[in-house]
Amino acid sequence: MKTIFEFKTLTEFTDYFCDEQTCVEHFTAARFRNGEYCPHCHHDKIYKCANGKRYQCAKCKQDFTIRTKTVFGESKLPLRKWYIAIYLLLTSNKGISSVQLAKQVGVTQKTGWFIDHRIRSAMKQNRGQLFGRIEADETYVGGKVKNMSKNRRQKFAGQTGGAAKTPLVGILQRGGDVQVKVADQVTRATLIPNIMDNVQKGSFVYTDENMCYRGLHRVGFLHHSVSHSTKEYVVGDCHTNGIESFWALFKRGYHGIYHFMSRKHMQSYVDEFTFRFNRRAGEAQNSFSELVNRVSESPKLTYKTLIQKPV
Repeated sequence: MKTIFEFKTLTEFTDYFCDEQTCVEHFTAARFRNGEYCPHCHHDKIYKCANGKRYQCAKCKQDFTIRTKTVFGESKLPLRKWYIAIYLLLTSNKGISSVQLAKQVGVTQKTGWFIDHRIRSAMKQNRGQLFGRIEADETYVGGKVKNMSKNRRQKFAGQTGGAAKTPLVGILQRGGDVQVKVADQVTRATLIPNIMDNVQKGSFVYTDENMCYRGLHRVGFLHHSVSHSTKEYVVGDCHTNGIESFWALFKRGYHGIYHFMSRKHMQSYVDEFTFRFNRRAGEAQNSFSELVNRVSESPKLTYKTLIQKPV
């Protein structure tokens, strides 16, 4: 049994989390890392019940477990299976399908899909401002109209082949983080406010020749662009190779692993890829600990919420 919380391989990970009790103790420490509290009323005095599995609040008298009001909710799955699922999702650069995760963890595909999305709900992006040298770009994800079923093709009749694709807008700080979000459309009204909200003024912003970025210099940014249409990709420090590398990674995951992402859940998948990308230079155990901490703070995501159709 490994006693030091440090791992680079799945073997080392399972050596440390070798039984359910170790996982329970680890998650308890994560949940109460800032002190014990009741998840119902947030009172700071709680009692451990005689069975050792439940707690009771000294104020509101409600009982709870360490999973109550977290991503795990009152799941009956052993924590060890949840931890293995977190490890797999965290260390698979292009993602892991619910089918493959289900096989590795030992659950049904339906449960694997539910596990995937609940973990992704704790991977939401931090929207802090980026600074320095910034690359901004957009891309489209999805299938072509001509490859759709007859019923779906009728919905996009008369539109171009990429009409059914979902636009993504991204900004990347060189040597730092990337921020990506799903957009309704790619226009000046969406691209420039996104940069103004998430990039410090005075930063260099590098883009391609997209006309929507014109005017950035008027709102406090040093804007330079390259013309991809004329095969101009690098001019001095100006290029968008970094953000395009992220797009390439995301699309490899889309086409090679997931095959399809609904527009409803697209942002969750984007958050998953950005979470891994932004921690690419860190140690695995640090990323794992951060994600477990987030799981302990994030509310339970119900299956009904996941499958209900968007309004």
